Amino acid sequence: MKTMKTMLFLLIGLAVTQLTNAQKRDLDNFRPRDQRGINVFEEPKDTATTFENVKVRIGGASTLQYQSINHENSGAVPLVPLGDNFNLATANLDLDVQLYDGVRMHLRTYLSARHHPEAWVKGGYILIDKLDFVKEGFMEDWMKKLTFKFGHMEINYGDAHFRRTDNAQAIYNPFVGNYLMDAFTTEVGFEAYYRDNGWLAMVGMTNGKLNQSVEETNTQASLLAKLGYDKQVNDDFRFRLTGSLYHTGESSKNFLYDGDRAGSRYYLVLEEEGSSAQSAFRSGRVNPGFGTELTAIMINPFIRYKGIEFFGVYENSTGKGFGPNPPSRTYNHYAADLLYRFGSNEDFYIGGRYSYVDGEHPSGMDISVDRMQLGAGWFMTKNILAKIEYVTQSYSDFPTGDILDGGEFDGLMMEAVISF
Repeated sequence: MKTMKTMLFLLIGLAVTQLTNAQKRDLDNFRPRDQRGINVFEEPKDTATTFENVKVRIGGASTLQYQSINHENSGAVPLVPLGDNFNLATANLDLDVQLYDGVRMHLRTYLSARHHPEAWVKGGYILIDKLDFVKEGFMEDWMKKLTFKFGHMEINYGDAHFRRTDNAQAIYNPFVGNYLMDAFTTEVGFEAYYRDNGWLAMVGMTNGKLNQSVEETNTQASLLAKLGYDKQVNDDFRFRLTGSLYHTGESSKNFLYDGDRAGSRYYLVLEEEGSSAQSAFRSGRVNPGFGTELTAIMINPFIRYKGIEFFGVYENSTGKGFGPNPPSRTYNHYAADLLYRFGSNEDFYIGGRYSYVDGEHPSGMDISVDRMQLGAGWFMTKNILAKIEYVTQSYSDFPTGDILDGGEFDGLMMEAVISF
């Protein structure tokens, strides 16, 4: 106990020291955890260095929502009675360490989450922008354009995961909820990046597992790829377009749309009476339930002109489920964000997001789900964001007697975010 207290006071002391030297907190090739990190996708590639010795950056996030949502279905399955109140506050702890010139480590721990109220590690990785630890100047010309990433980490499939809420890290998401088909998972693997004059290419491989174990399974490696172009054309206009691929040939269970164990922001919507927010943590999401095989592609355009920005999602996923009907399923996911950021430092924004998913239900029926989110936000400081959102979602063509048959929900969400 004494040792734990000592460590706690040491961490607090380090955090205070870091906060009092805010202008020195950012590391090389680092996506800021505050307002400056908005619309940053892959971590920047910059050959400039400030490395002198090992530097530890302690950061984190804390988020709280107030929920006022009503829901209903056909009545065949009774739903949880919903009231208006606060959800469980969520919190993250981030450790980022500059280990060497061009070598950085990241580790994120969920201190509190909807699904797990206890602390647990989300994942981490090591990022290599230089190979000077092998020999000074080793492959120097190549490493101006190459980056290597290794770890048990959030995979870089698509661009939507850069705008989503990651438990308490909600400052990058202009809305409260994530996308309908939430493509996010953490797997052990590696990614290699090549960047040159706005062009981006990435290839990667993972072991295809969310839960790591040496027990032998029939899960094969998963392959990743991304190709894109991202250019700040002038002071007013930026254009980005990427295409991504995720493929696994065999898996005991695929987690690409089932990998977020932190939980959905819409607590207990369309959940059966008696369910708990902790166990029924996927409320409002669409999970195709892919099992043994999966091939998914995602195309993401991003356009920004002055304070107006557009972000789009087109996703097509085909794979095998666990049941016999149908043996192969295809899901399509469409989404579009349109925002206007304004104010002297763009501290305010208003906008909307529309999402639509259609696919083949395990029953063999063609189903669809659509969601509209209208939101606004205020950056009180670069580290504090207040959001408000109106959300409405409806389910179509689900089998008679299914809990989602005739399902719909709508209401208001308010969220307060602190991130540093």
